Amino acid sequence: MQPGEDDGRGVSNTDLKRSMASTGMQIFGFVLALLGIMGATLATLLPNWKVSADVGSNIITAISQMQGLWMDCTWYSTGMFSCTLKYSVLSLPAYLQTARTTMVLCCVLAAMGLCLASLGLKCTRWGGGRRSKRHAAIASGGCFVAAGFLCLVPASWFTKEVITSFLDSSVPESNKFEPGGAVYVAFVSAGFLFVGGSIFCMSCSGKRHGPQDLILLPPPDKLLLQQQQQQLLQQQQELQHQYCSLSPLDNKTGYSLQDYV
Repeated sequence: MQPGEDDGRGVSNTDLKRSMASTGMQIFGFVLALLGIMGATLATLLPNWKVSADVGSNIITAISQMQGLWMDCTWYSTGMFSCTLKYSVLSLPAYLQTARTTMVLCCVLAAMGLCLASLGLKCTRWGGGRRSKRHAAIASGGCFVAAGFLCLVPASWFTKEVITSFLDSSVPESNKFEPGGAVYVAFVSAGFLFVGGSIFCMSCSGKRHGPQDLILLPPPDKLLLQQQQQQLLQQQQELQHQYCSLSPLDNKTGYSLQDYV
């Protein structure tokens, strides 16, 4: 079979290769989005959004201090580790309240996009027809992009506040912090969500022919069997129609006395 030639089912080799490449890109985007939602959830729960900076003369009893979205933790020189939850929401600064809200919304929106992406994958059988799959894939891509934006905003704002406080000369050296590992995890997760969402949006953009019909076509043996059954049914209907169209005189095989009276 020459390149681009029809294989007998309405699909050419070129269209088949494009479909396989598009499916592979969708799987790659799904993996990136999965890593993004896992990283965003991990960053939301980690307590090291900012850690104490080793500058000047710090407190001797405390080795390291960490502050997160939900708790503050401290490592002591004795080897003890203690954490305190932040129960009061109104007493927190604005950037910390925003970071809490946006990170939770990011996780929820990314989880919703993951469910839609599983329906929009071309390599799966669930999710409806090709048009429904395309709409589900585009919707999941939009959810991933929005989740990446929601993850990027708190990480950027939190980093700005930490750096501004660190460069402020009026802040004591013992109270200066620097961005922790959770902030970097949030940045990387936002990038994964952006790339995964873009791949899902681009993989189903435009109108495609051929490869999308390949999923809905039956195998060659079943297709041949259906054609034979349709031809046999058509022949039976033609024979029945010819028999019913005969006149009553043609159906008589003998003589009747009424014909001569």
